[in-house]
Amino acid sequence: MRKLLSNPVAFWLAVSLVFLGGCFIGRETAQKKTLMHVFAYTPLENSTPDDFDRFQKATFDMAGKIPGLRHVWVGKLREPVAAENDRIRTYGVAMEFEDAQALDAYAQHPVHRDWIKAYDKVRAQGTTTFDIMP
Repeated sequence: MRKLLSNPVAFWLAVSLVFLGGCFIGRETAQKKTLMHVFAYTPLENSTPDDFDRFQKATFDMAGKIPGLRHVWVGKLREPVAAENDRIRTYGVAMEFEDAQALDAYAQHPVHRDWIKAYDKVRAQGTTTFDIMP
C-alpha cells in the first residue's frame, strides 16, 4: 500500500476517489427533504424556572423517543411575534421531522401526550404554529 501511495499518480487518484465519494454522499444527504414544525408561544406569568427546565428537557427528550423527529430547538425568540388578542409570543420551539407522516405520528404518540403536560405549565393557551415543507 505504501508503494502504491508513494506514486504521485496513484496518490492523486486515491485522493480524487475519496473526494468524489464524499461529494456523492453529501449530495444524497442534501437531497433528503425534511419538514420543520415551528411554533411560538406566550409564557405564563406564574411559571417557574423549574417548570421551564422540565418543559425544555421533555422537549429535547422527544427527539430520541418519537420516530421521525430528528432535531429540536427551544428558546426565546430573537424578536417577539404579535398574535391575536394583543398577545405577544416571546418563546418558540422548532422541530425537524423526516416528513409529514412523521409529524402526523408525533401528534398521536404517547410521549407527545405526556409532553403536553409540561408544555401547559409554561405557556398561555394558544400558539402561533406553522409547518415548513421542502
